[in-house]
Amino acid sequence: MTDPTEAIQFGTDGWRATLDSFTDDRVRIVAQGVADYLREEGAEGPVVVGYDARPSSPGFAESVADVLTDNGFDVLLPERDVPTPTAVWTVVDRDCAGAVILSASHNPPEYNGIKYFPGDGAPAMPAVTDRIEANLREPEALPESERGSVTRDDLIGPHSAAVEELVASYGFAPDAGNGGAGVGGTDEGGEVDLSGLTVAYDAMHGSGRGVTDEVLEAAGAEVQRLRCEADPEFGGGAPEPSESNLHALVDRVVDGEADIGIANDGDADRIAVATPEGYLGENRFFAATYDALLGRASGPAVRTVSTTFLIDRIAEAHGEDVIETAVGFKWVADAMGEHDALMAGEESGGFSIRGHVREKDGVLMALLACAVEAEESYDDRISRLETEHGGIVADKISLDCPDSEKSRVLDDLEDVIPDEVAGVPVERTVTVDGFKLLCEDGSWLLVRPSGTEPKLRVYAEASTGSRVQAVLDAGRELVAPLV
Repeated sequence: MTDPTEAIQFGTDGWRATLDSFTDDRVRIVAQGVADYLREEGAEGPVVVGYDARPSSPGFAESVADVLTDNGFDVLLPERDVPTPTAVWTVVDRDCAGAVILSASHNPPEYNGIKYFPGDGAPAMPAVTDRIEANLREPEALPESERGSVTRDDLIGPHSAAVEELVASYGFAPDAGNGGAGVGGTDEGGEVDLSGLTVAYDAMHGSGRGVTDEVLEAAGAEVQRLRCEADPEFGGGAPEPSESNLHALVDRVVDGEADIGIANDGDADRIAVATPEGYLGENRFFAATYDALLGRASGPAVRTVSTTFLIDRIAEAHGEDVIETAVGFKWVADAMGEHDALMAGEESGGFSIRGHVREKDGVLMALLACAVEAEESYDDRISRLETEHGGIVADKISLDCPDSEKSRVLDDLEDVIPDEVAGVPVERTVTVDGFKLLCEDGSWLLVRPSGTEPKLRVYAEASTGSRVQAVLDAGRELVAPLV
């Protein structure tokens, strides 16, 4: 008989699979692994079990709750599907043992996923997920008298209130002072005021619907809602807030119907932004938002190896450091805690700030983005920053590569690293995650394995689009013969 645990493999962000493999029996096996891990740790307090808007997620969540209560743990279930950051924030707010989240994030509707967050509200590091994987086994129940219970509660309201309070604490409130002792280095008090701002919000039929839009509206914004109805098929695509999936949102802002556009992915832990000049892009959003925060507080930034160097130039101008990590928010979160970062994020759209849980939060960032826009438009801020620090153009491509071949390809790549990329000498090679070749003209090429798909990613950044294309072409020519 086939071992059912063989199909369960934790990647960059938990275990995700199509529903032919992601079965109730296997979900229960993972839940037992979590229960055994918590017992080994002597964990106390309830476990939050969150779930997204996929039709299969509530049932899977109830199965996880069954296994955890059978193992003696109390479980806190939300009243409805919730953003992943809502569930994670609840862990810290209510001193819970951890959280199990049922979500496939931005993947198509035929997928689901499961991931675990420890009690500190940061993504589980490999040392934790390795132990959960080692514990995978068929569920086993304690005597009935020793079992836990399930409580359902509103998790959205408290998290939304905390998000508003945090953004206000950074001085994004009309009656908040400056230079005080608040979270962001300013006096606490006051409320975020978005009156006069029109926001187009696209939930992509995900768990941000009725959450992010309500937070923005409560702050005074006029909110135009797109795809804010539940849809098990996500409108026929994946709830991925990429430029190609947000034409209606972008058009609405470019046409002047809204001042700014905000989108969340399926579980609302990521953000995308549109301005009157079009799709903003996560790199520019990170740079401009960090710049806005530095006007009110101090602190380093944490970015992944695939994220723009514009962050570094802004930080240097303010006398701050930048910490570079491997791709994956668990690495970002770890560095964020170690260095007390003011802002941390990655070019795929996941961000958090000091004073919050060390997990990406698309609800928080949506409110922060609108508060920044109300103070100075993103387009004006970006124009000023690029005048001061130089423009950026970034792009990426993917090359098919079986998971079993990724290590071999990277080993082979190490032997053929070139001295120049598209005619420009390589100044330094960084191996934080794959191979990143830094060229003398400030452009760079990165090749790394995807943690979620059978692909190799090739990234490039430069000051012009033609140089980026040349760097990407060079990357393709370098890697393709090795696959």
